[in-house]
Amino acid sequence: MKVIRLAIAALCVTAAMPATYAGDNSSEPKFSIRPTGRLLFDGAVYMPDTDGFSDGVSIPDIRMGVKATYGKWYGKIDVGYSFGKIGLKDVYMQYSFNDQNLLRLGYFVHQFGLNAATSSSMKPEMEAPVPDTYFAATGRNMGLMYVMDKPRIFWGVSAMVAGTSLTTRSNDQGRISGGAITRFVYRPTTDNGCVTQLGLSLWYQTALHKRADGVTSPGYFDFKAGFPTRVASVDMLGADISDSKGVFKLSPEIVLAKSRLAFEGQYYYMNVVRGHGLPSYQAHGGYAHLRCLLVGDRSYAYSHADAGLATPGKGTLELVAGWNYTDANAGRSHISGGKAGDYNVTLNYYINKYVVARLRYSYTDVSASSVQRDRHVHTIQGRLQILF
Repeated sequence: MKVIRLAIAALCVTAAMPATYAGDNSSEPKFSIRPTGRLLFDGAVYMPDTDGFSDGVSIPDIRMGVKATYGKWYGKIDVGYSFGKIGLKDVYMQYSFNDQNLLRLGYFVHQFGLNAATSSSMKPEMEAPVPDTYFAATGRNMGLMYVMDKPRIFWGVSAMVAGTSLTTRSNDQGRISGGAITRFVYRPTTDNGCVTQLGLSLWYQTALHKRADGVTSPGYFDFKAGFPTRVASVDMLGADISDSKGVFKLSPEIVLAKSRLAFEGQYYYMNVVRGHGLPSYQAHGGYAHLRCLLVGDRSYAYSHADAGLATPGKGTLELVAGWNYTDANAGRSHISGGKAGDYNVTLNYYINKYVVARLRYSYTDVSASSVQRDRHVHTIQGRLQILF
C-alpha cells in the first residue's frame, strides 16, 4: 500500500504542475507532463436476476494517472480504483529510437492478439470477449517489449515475468514465472475505408508457484472468466491446473474494413503441459464481430501504432454485432473449466474525443462448468464513459 500512497501523492502534485517545462538551454528537448483519467458509469438489468445477479448501477472503474515526455523518452503511471480496491495499472517507461522502433520497460499489457490494440474501456463490444478474459491474453505483466511499426509490418516481442511479480517478492513466490510473447501483423492495405490485416501471436510461460512455510509449491495455473458485465460479478468459467510445467498459447487474428463496414475476428488455443504423467490441459475459443458506422464517419480509419482500427470520430454512431465462444473442457485432462457462448449487439455513440455512450444487449450461456451451474442470462447494459 505504501507504493500506492506514493503514486497517488505524485498524481496530486503533477496534476497541479504546468503542462510543459523547458530549461534555459533552448536546444534541450522540452519536458512535458499531463494528467490522464477515466471514469465509467454503468447500469445493468439481468434476466433472470437471481443466483448472483441483481439489477443495479455502479462506477466500476476510476483511473487517475500522468504521462510524461522528454525528447525520445516517455513514461506513464496509472492508478485505478474499483469497488473499494486501489491498484496500479500501467507503470512503464519507453524509449523511441525513431518513428518505427521503440523499447518499453515496466508493467503493462504486452502485444498478444487484436485486443492488445484497445484499452479495457474501448472494446467495440463494450466488454472484452469472454475467451480473451479466460485465456488471460491481455492482462498486465512485468517485462521488456520491443515494437517495430512499419507501413506493412507490425511486430511486438516481449520477455516478461508473469504472475504476482508486482505485488509479491521473489522469495515469497519460491520460483518466478517467466516467458516470452510475440505478435506479428501483416497489413497490405491500411487506407481509410480499406483495411486488410492478418496476424499471429504466440505465448510461452513457465508455471506459477507459491511459497509457504519455506516450501515451494508445485507449478500451477488458474484460469477464470465471469459473465461479461461489471455491475455484477458472477463466475462462469474456471480451471485450477495442478502440477503444471508451462503454458503455450497461440492466436491468429484478422481485420477487414471497407467503407462503413468492418469485420474483426480472433481464435485462441492453449495447452498446459503437466508433470507426473498427467495429461495436458487444453482449451480453445474465439470471437467475431461485425462493425457498421451508421451516422457520422463514413469509413473506418486505421491506427498504425496499435495495429488495429482507430476509434471513430466525434458524432459517430456505431453498431457492433458480436459472437464468442470458449471451450475450457477440451482435451483429455478431465478438468471442467466449462463451455460458454455469448451473442451480443452494441450501440456506441462517440459524443466527442473524451465522452462515449454505449448500450449493449447480450445473451450468455454456460454449461459443464465446475464453478457455475448450466444456465443462460440475458443482459442489457448501458455506459457513459469519460476519458482524457
